[in-house]
Formats: sequence, C-alpha cells, structure tokens
Amino acid sequence: MSKEIRDLIAHLARENPARGYRRVHGELVRLGYQVSEATVLRSCRSGPAPRSTDTSWSLHAQAKGLPAVDFFHVDTALLKRLYVFRFLIRDRDAKFAVTFDEVIASEGVTVVKTPLRTPRANCYAGRCVRTVRAECTGRMLIYNEQHLRSVLSEYVDHYNGHRPHQSRRQRPPDHDEQTVVPLAGRIERRKVLSGLINEYRRAA
Repeated sequence: MSKEIRDLIAHLARENPARGYRRVHGELVRLGYQVSEATVLRSCRSGPAPRSTDTSWSLHAQAKGLPAVDFFHVDTALLKRLYVFRFLIRDRDAKFAVTFDEVIASEGVTVVKTPLRTPRANCYAGRCVRTVRAECTGRMLIYNEQHLRSVLSEYVDHYNGHRPHQSRRQRPPDHDEQTVVPLAGRIERRKVLSGLINEYRRAA
C-alpha cells in the first residue's frame, strides 16, 4: 500500500472519529481507490489512536431536522410572558408532524399553513412582528394581558389607518386612493400610545 493511501486513511480517520473502518473504506472506494477492507482495518489499527468522539449535543448538527418557529411574545413588567397572536403561520415542511399541530391547537392556537410553493410567505408575518416590537411593545412596559390588548388595539389602528407603508407608496393599508389631501391648512399632531407615536394631519 502506498504512502499516499496510508496518509489518506489516517486523515479520514482523524477527521471522522465516529466512523468505523468500513465507512473509511467506503469513502476510499468512492474516491476511486482499489483497497480491501482488511487493509484499511490494519492501517487504522496501526495508526495513532483516534481522538475521542465528541458526543455532546450540537444544535448546529441538528438544525436541518428541527422545525423553526417564532412566537410573538411580550414579557410583562411582572416577568410574565404573554403570547400575542392566536394564529401560528407555518410553511408545509415535512418537519412539522401532525402531532406538532395537535400540540399547538391544544393551547388554543390556530395553525395556518402558507400556500403551496410560496417560500417568502412567512417573511410578511415576520416583518409585521418586527415592526410592532420596534415601534410599540419593545418601547413600553406592559403590565398585564388587559394592558397589552389595549396597547395593541391602539397600535393596530395606527398601523392600518395612519402609518406609512413603503410597499403602498407611503400610504396606510386603509387609505382611500380617491382621497386628495390638500396642501393648505395647519398641521396638527396627535399623540398615540401616551405620546410614544405621533400622527400628523392637516387641520380641517
């Protein structure tokens, strides 16, 4: 056996300590080397002792098999965690087993699947949550569920009725396209959420 093959076997064994000699032999065959299992076994035994196998649990190694789910939650001033929405929007990845949906449903949450072949559908919900956190819940102390409902209700009115949206040419979702805003008149400020957000309108 040539030095090249011996060095390659040692290299494969070092980089893959959890693999046995048969796996090393298989890699050599895939690479086009004609060598027997017995030769690989002898080489592995005669070489330096392999490094101990790392048996620690690795999130990185498991990531591809785990479903990724984000929940929009708010931690209150009294250190209680509240979940905001009654819906879980998820894609149709096979990682989500039927039991996953059943567990979520048992908590009173409705699972909504994104349409087929729409990999970007989740980004809209994610962007909305990020906006609410950045402009509202991340800048306020929330005391309890009743307070959170009141805050979010006021913010939703602002989000749909006043907040500019780039995708809508800086118009809010509820904007009537037929409405013409006059350039005359004094500009008035309206405070929303106890002054956290300002809205500006022309005086009537």
